[in-house]
Amino acid sequence: MAVDANVLIFERIREELRNGNSPQASIHMGYNRALSTIVDANITTLIAALVLFNFGTGPIKGFAVTLSIGILTSMFTAIVLTRGLVNFFYGGRRVEKLAI
Repeated sequence: MAVDANVLIFERIREELRNGNSPQASIHMGYNRALSTIVDANITTLIAALVLFNFGTGPIKGFAVTLSIGILTSMFTAIVLTRGLVNFFYGGRRVEKLAI
């Protein structure tokens, strides 16, 4: 899920660059456009994990807990951490070309 989220984000940034937007605007719009897709995919998996936890026994409940922790961690990483890193590296300077 984490790789999928980053691929979605970078594909949206590429689309914005192809539309002629500046690199900074493309980064901002790419993250905003990918957010709903990322959240929807992760919420769907979390719902499945909750069902497994409620109806499972023993190892199945452990798997559901591990899955939930992994999904929440990857969602936080994709939405908050990577955006922070991209803003740290590209946010303060004028970027003429963005190689993605």
